[in-house]
Amino acid sequence: MSENASNHNVQYPRTIFIRRHSVVTRLTHWLNVLCLSFLLLSGLQIFNAHPELYWGNYGADGDPVVLTVGSKDEGGKPSGFVHFAGLQVPTTGVFGVSNVDGEPTARAFPSWATIPSFQDLAAGRRWHFFFAWLFVINGIFYLGFSLLSGHFRKDLAPKHHELSPGHLGREILDHARLRFPEGKEAKHYNALQKLTYLAVIVILLPMMVLTGLTMSPGVDAAFPALVDIFGGRQSARTIHFITASALIIFVIVHVAMVVLSGTWNNMRSMITGRYAIQEKGPQS
Repeated sequence: MSENASNHNVQYPRTIFIRRHSVVTRLTHWLNVLCLSFLLLSGLQIFNAHPELYWGNYGADGDPVVLTVGSKDEGGKPSGFVHFAGLQVPTTGVFGVSNVDGEPTARAFPSWATIPSFQDLAAGRRWHFFFAWLFVINGIFYLGFSLLSGHFRKDLAPKHHELSPGHLGREILDHARLRFPEGKEAKHYNALQKLTYLAVIVILLPMMVLTGLTMSPGVDAAFPALVDIFGGRQSARTIHFITASALIIFVIVHVAMVVLSGTWNNMRSMITGRYAIQEKGPQS
């Protein structure tokens, strides 16, 4: 065999670009980023108006306290704390008490974490409701597109073999070792990604929206069963806070995975749709 023929059979890695995300997926993704950012910051503004969570329907002295972010006087100075499950943790400077114009001020979440930065419940509610409805409309549009285009079935629904304990175990181990899919496997979401995205889309986000609606007196009047489903308006408020916190954890992990698996490649795929993968092929 000649040297040229031998070289022709050698497989070399080459970079190719695939279309990983559709225009609709990219647009709805970035609109979600915008909405969730404003929802978080305005939601913390609303929470600051009464920084306690209860389980039940009435709150205050009528129901058990689940969480308190507060302050107390210690030697003439306010001291912040978070009280949860019988445990009280000092949090001055972060939660409960933060500096406002150089003075320690009682405030559940600091000014840099809320919209608006100053305490204004009415303004916070307006910001929150506007972006909440925009978020819902965007979510309905994405879900409709995913079902009609086949994106949900082809890209998000896990295959039967992907749900086997052995397959999931290998993926969990690979993620723990920061070994990410390469080549053809990188063209599609893996099983852990699919299950996580489905949990967010099907469970977490609907729960957050429904508990938010349950806190509205107008919605309660039209659909009184919502209050019973969630065990009361105060319970709905607590679940709303928990789901929002779980969503923040998801976003943190999601961003970490984006950075660790290739920041620019992942960002490019969500901006232009083009995603680079390495495949083996003969040298040109």
